[in-house]
Amino acid sequence: MAPFSLLYGFGVEIRNFLYKRGWLKGVAFDLPMISVGNLSIGGAGKSPHIEYLIILLRPYLNVATLSRGYKRKTKGYLEVAQADNAEKVGDEPLQFKRKFPDVLVAVAENRTFAIPKILMKQEDTQVVLLDDAFQHRAIIPGLNILLTEFEHPFTRDFLLPSGRLREWRSSYSRADIIIVSKCPPQITAQEKENFIQEIKPLAHQKMFFSYYEYGSPYYLFNGNQRIKLTEDVDVILICAIARTDYLMNWLVEEVNSVKLLEYEDHRYFTNYDIAHTKKVYDNHTSKKKVIITTEKDAMRLQLHKEFLVENKLPVFVLPIKVAFHFEEGEVFDEAIKKFLLEFKT
Repeated sequence: MAPFSLLYGFGVEIRNFLYKRGWLKGVAFDLPMISVGNLSIGGAGKSPHIEYLIILLRPYLNVATLSRGYKRKTKGYLEVAQADNAEKVGDEPLQFKRKFPDVLVAVAENRTFAIPKILMKQEDTQVVLLDDAFQHRAIIPGLNILLTEFEHPFTRDFLLPSGRLREWRSSYSRADIIIVSKCPPQITAQEKENFIQEIKPLAHQKMFFSYYEYGSPYYLFNGNQRIKLTEDVDVILICAIARTDYLMNWLVEEVNSVKLLEYEDHRYFTNYDIAHTKKVYDNHTSKKKVIITTEKDAMRLQLHKEFLVENKLPVFVLPIKVAFHFEEGEVFDEAIKKFLLEFKT
């Protein structure tokens, strides 16, 4: 596939060259915008990092988020409501809205058009978080955050279709902050230094290392009903995310066994998928078994509420939150606050 990757890369390079020379121009708004993206096609943890920023900024600022609404079955600009479903607005935007009802969440293919729409709806918006916008150069964000996975850094990847990169590795130079995401719960100072030497951040770039902290799973249709994962629990894990290895590595250390039902990223589960999940659950001989899913997958599983409730399938959602290694969470927070305080229209 290498020749096709070269052709793809040639096209990407032409586009980036046109932006660099100013023949294609991005739009800068007189409003702070923070982009969270990656060079690869999914799996780096953009949504949890967007949520981290929402939690950080929401107490002080009027925050809005803007996503493409990947794989939604609608078109154009839409403001997300809690009562919407994943087919209408996409799974991740719906997740944001359900968790943060007071935040304006919007989806649009044309983000340049969407920003004025957001300001018309909520004129006192003070910051917009752009989800998966590193390649969307039609908008010039004030702060560009680039994620790359600990186990799959962009430095060891290749362009589509032979690899998973959407741009040449050198495009990392557009980032202001680089976060090595999905790190193990413990990493050494030497591992940190090795990564810094591998990525070679530029003088203006700051690097951070983040990982996930998992909470107690809650019932899909009642967030107040929670369970504790213990060593005698057998888990059936149903998920359609880009990579499951990080989650699996954590789960197998917490429970007795894990049976994985894995599908392609953002898959809308079919009736057959759900029936198959029931069959696997019914045939499992464990007396202490539970079905676990991710927060993103939960948005699409809710489309099958009638079947899941009728068949009393115990589907529980595993919440996650981002944390930073080397006690650098406060340093990251201060970098975000510094950008906002120094932002000039």
